[in-house]
Amino acid sequence: MICEAASMFGNNLFSMWLVLTFLGLTSCLGMSSLTFAKLYWNPSYDVWRFKCNPKFPKPEHVRTEILLTIKCISLSTMLPALSLYLAAQGKSQAFCGWGGRSVGWHLGSLAALIISIDFFEWGYHYLGHQVPAMWKQHKSHHKFYNPTPFSVIADEAVDQLVRTMPMLLSVIMPINMDVLFGLFAVMFYAYGVYLHSGYELAWPDAHHPIINTSFQHYLHHAEGAVGKPRHTGFFIKLWDQLADGDSTAHMLKSG
Repeated sequence: MICEAASMFGNNLFSMWLVLTFLGLTSCLGMSSLTFAKLYWNPSYDVWRFKCNPKFPKPEHVRTEILLTIKCISLSTMLPALSLYLAAQGKSQAFCGWGGRSVGWHLGSLAALIISIDFFEWGYHYLGHQVPAMWKQHKSHHKFYNPTPFSVIADEAVDQLVRTMPMLLSVIMPINMDVLFGLFAVMFYAYGVYLHSGYELAWPDAHHPIINTSFQHYLHHAEGAVGKPRHTGFFIKLWDQLADGDSTAHMLKSG
């Protein structure tokens, strides 16, 4: 599907961007809206008791999240559009389907992409809390100390552009574009909706040894500041543990 879109619209970079922006608006706002309706629109007690912060955000905060998300979707589709444009022009190593490669190659590539992109996202996010100049770009995201599913990419322009840079990996190495786009759509946005949902699950809970959960990301929004990186990781918890940024581990240790 991705390669078909590239062949159909890829000769015109602006058209490719428009198509991806439309798809991004419908899919991202759709996922966020459905989750918001389930968790925030008159939830039952059995639902509410899993909320990380018992209070609900003000309507104006949710409105700001939505407006920022709409703006950021148009920004976050720029580099993916460029990636498909370069593929259509034969200026990258992108491919779709099996590409003449084995199942083992694809599984290894998938694992490598998940680990490397997650580390990249953590590293950039970590620096955004350590470097004052980068914090100026990132701090608007922390206006939402009690986030909702609409705040996943409610950021500023620089953050969005940098975080989508892995979409250009096909310029330097063979990449299955179906897998790469799927990772960003499902793992990074869909999982981001869960992280920003403001609700914990019975499983995985906050003490899961490998992955970050919604409670950890709630703590990140509530506690994180310049010089105070807390749970800046997205999926894999190891990066925060190595950087001593795992607040839940500190809380558990202190009792």
